[in-house]
Amino acid sequence: MFIEPNISGDKRGWIEVICGSMFSGKTEELIRRLKRAKIANLKVEIFKPAIDIRYDETQVVSHDANAIQSTPIDNSQTILLMAEGVDVIGIDEAQFFDDQIVNVCETLAAKGIRVIVAGLDMDYLGKPFGQMPNLLAIADYITKLHAICVQCGNIASISHRKTAGGNQVLIGEKDVYEPRCRKCVHEKP
Repeated sequence: MFIEPNISGDKRGWIEVICGSMFSGKTEELIRRLKRAKIANLKVEIFKPAIDIRYDETQVVSHDANAIQSTPIDNSQTILLMAEGVDVIGIDEAQFFDDQIVNVCETLAAKGIRVIVAGLDMDYLGKPFGQMPNLLAIADYITKLHAICVQCGNIASISHRKTAGGNQVLIGEKDVYEPRCRKCVHEKP
């Protein structure tokens, strides 16, 4: 993705959304962008939902074990309280945040902050997940990543849950989910 350099000196913010299924590399891409911002000597803050403790309580960790320090929070409004003097804000697993996450991202971008959000765009049934559709609607840049279907090898866009039913939110890993394409979700057990 090419970001136009700002040569006027005005600080302009924007919203980038990285979406896709589980195992597509969303968190890996988020971490990559945030580390590049740090290399550029920008002040970076990273947030994740406090309920996501799969790999670590405070770090954002990809499935490939790449990690970056973050602040776990229960409420998206907390991000606004911790954004003073920040150039770039990273938000992982945005689908788990409350309905104020969209307003928070808009407010940050309006203050001149680059906001990079990663999250599942669909749940295990292939339905829109949480506030991700609303974040996609307001995003200035969107990156949709795909995993590889474990059944047929095609691109996968759905995080298939291996167990039937239950709540929309079930935090899990490869023991609970696997990437599948649309066809294999509907045809194979």
